[in-house]
Amino acid sequence: ISQIKIADEMLTEEAEDLISNLPVVIRQRILCFVPIELAIKTSLLSKRWRHVWCDIPSLSLKANTLTADSINKTLALYTAPKMKSFHLLISPIKKNIPYIDTWIKFAMSRNVENLSLDVRRPYYEEYKLPDFFYNSSSFKQLNIKFTQKMVMECRYGSSWVSLQKLLLSFCSLSDESMAKILSGCPILEYLRLYHCSRLKVLDLSKSLRLRTLEVNRNLKTRGPRQIVAPHIHCLRLLDSMRSCTLVDVASLTEAKLDICYVPTNKPFFEFTQPGFLQLQVKVLEMLEKLQNAEKLTFGSNFIQILSLAEIRGVYFPMLKVKSLTLDTVISQYVIPGIQRQLQNSPDLEKLVVGGRTSSKAIPEHHLDQYLKSQSLKLDQCWRSSKDGFKWNTSCWYVQPKHVTAFVELVLEKTEKSDKMVLLLDKRYLKSYIEDLTATLAHNNNVIIGPLPPTSQW
Repeated sequence: ISQIKIADEMLTEEAEDLISNLPVVIRQRILCFVPIELAIKTSLLSKRWRHVWCDIPSLSLKANTLTADSINKTLALYTAPKMKSFHLLISPIKKNIPYIDTWIKFAMSRNVENLSLDVRRPYYEEYKLPDFFYNSSSFKQLNIKFTQKMVMECRYGSSWVSLQKLLLSFCSLSDESMAKILSGCPILEYLRLYHCSRLKVLDLSKSLRLRTLEVNRNLKTRGPRQIVAPHIHCLRLLDSMRSCTLVDVASLTEAKLDICYVPTNKPFFEFTQPGFLQLQVKVLEMLEKLQNAEKLTFGSNFIQILSLAEIRGVYFPMLKVKSLTLDTVISQYVIPGIQRQLQNSPDLEKLVVGGRTSSKAIPEHHLDQYLKSQSLKLDQCWRSSKDGFKWNTSCWYVQPKHVTAFVELVLEKTEKSDKMVLLLDKRYLKSYIEDLTATLAHNNNVIIGPLPPTSQW
């Protein structure tokens, strides 16, 4: 019995020491995925673990759970000469402000490649990024996030010669500061601007390596109002009701567009009537710029504006799109716009219908009121022009006949295509598979399948 007990204890010790026997590099990699407080405590396990955390390649410090003093002590013990990533979350404690520059300078002294700075709470408006921040040859990715709009003032230009990816959220930038930042990023490939105000013209004409641009703006975030990006291949734009202008996107091959609706206290005829008219003009101008793109994604609000333009008989440009994604549900408010897009897309090979709803969708009654203001009869506007079929008035009331009619509409508008792949939301396929099977019995050029999970805006 004693021998068995001794054997069990030996096995337990071997199991406990399994991780300790791993190479130091692997143990350091493991510690990168745990909170820094726990990583530091591993130094108490044994001599083998005493200094492992001091050389981990990535640090994540959250000043909402750590005091400034504990962060300073942690950095004092950190010995890695090269830092892969550094994530700093600043807590809502005003006394942390004097230390922010010191913490940033520490990361830069270790040639950090990926820096993430998350500054929270409104009173940090008195804090500005230091001038030395704009001079680093090691940055490869920067993610600057403020929960309130804070000023980024690049006074003397930037020197981010290795930067490939730049993400800015809630930053207040002037055209001049943005130009100075971009001038120091010769190999920038990806730029994301999330609710960045003050920008009027986003001029990316000198960013020769930039390939992907993401811009998210709403009613309160006016900038940028114009986008000059002749070298980008991919554009993702969540626009506001006061739409921006695509001045030059000549190299574009892929685009994802939608409009963010933000309710206001303004009366309907003060805002939505001229607003809808202006949006139709802007949306059609965007389509003109997208004529050579082969992959397009349109959100629900974007399609609804296209529907208004189609009802009014406005000219639509022809498109060379081969893959079209409609991130919307089936309802009468999107059918006219979808019909026109299918008619004007002769090279279409793949159609995806998302079927998702959004809390930021333009209210349906606003669309109806706008059409009434144009002296148009709603029944005639929303009924099918071919046979008078009446579509569902709400995204929540989709019936089998509506899905079947939609598929038939797609088949009719794309009958010249050699092959069509139609991906539908699984809720449509699950309930209406028998109706769809009957509809497709004599159409060998169409493949219908479920829509895989995709990211939201």
